[in-house]
Amino acid sequence: MIRAIIFAGFGINCERETAAGLRMAGASADIVHLNRLFSDSSLLDQADIVVFPGGFSFGDRLGGGQALANRLRHRRAAGGGSLISRLTRFIDAGGLVLGICNGFQVLVKLGLLPNLCGGHTQEVALAANASRRYENRWCRLAPTSGGPAGDFGALGLLELPVRHGEGRVVFGSDATRTSVVDQSLNWLTYANANGAPATRFPENPNGADLACAGLTDPTGRVLGLMPHPEAFTSPYLHYAWSRRQRDAGALPEADGLRLLRHIVRLTAKPLEVNSRAAKEAM
Repeated sequence: MIRAIIFAGFGINCERETAAGLRMAGASADIVHLNRLFSDSSLLDQADIVVFPGGFSFGDRLGGGQALANRLRHRRAAGGGSLISRLTRFIDAGGLVLGICNGFQVLVKLGLLPNLCGGHTQEVALAANASRRYENRWCRLAPTSGGPAGDFGALGLLELPVRHGEGRVVFGSDATRTSVVDQSLNWLTYANANGAPATRFPENPNGADLACAGLTDPTGRVLGLMPHPEAFTSPYLHYAWSRRQRDAGALPEADGLRLLRHIVRLTAKPLEVNSRAAKEAM
């Protein structure tokens, strides 16, 4: 079974529903305070997925996710080396890192996303929403059918809620923007009713460039998104569940759960390949 570790502490407040969603998606999930990671980075050896969930780490002081990103970048891991280098080894070994909302902000400010240069230098900003206010609303999302993260497009259009004040993706340069497009790293896009990238509010809730709602790195092993899949793991959590049930006769599976299940399968696939290769080499 795929094992997930969901980090908690320092103002993170979505760890319990994230753990519940991953369990429903077929993984085991443990909530771990970040202080344990700071004192024992070998915790990563016990996981297949590590999740930086939503919340307001350090009260979003210095900007969303910045204070936690600074701590992860500059704190030394037990036994030497930085925590970011320890996370890199985890990714290289086949682990998957997922950041949701504030967790996405942390991964961007660590330089783990999109990490085009491979040097963990911040290349993208998550700026204040174009509306200049906190947005708490449901959005339509179109996953990509290609790119290193795999075929999320098979999920079709999704509906998930966003809850943030700083979620507008801004690329550091035209070259960065072009590379993200060319490598299909924009794996999740705010969409209109036709499934096309949303250019206007409220379909694009924050004014993100490329209507970007989520990024991956070139390995496909680091995923970040602003919407909250853990907030829609039951069909009864949809704002119009009664109307959907009346019109369709039955409620469809919750989109957040479908997305989390796909991520669990994505994590398992390369591990199975590696296991098979190891057996053939014996």
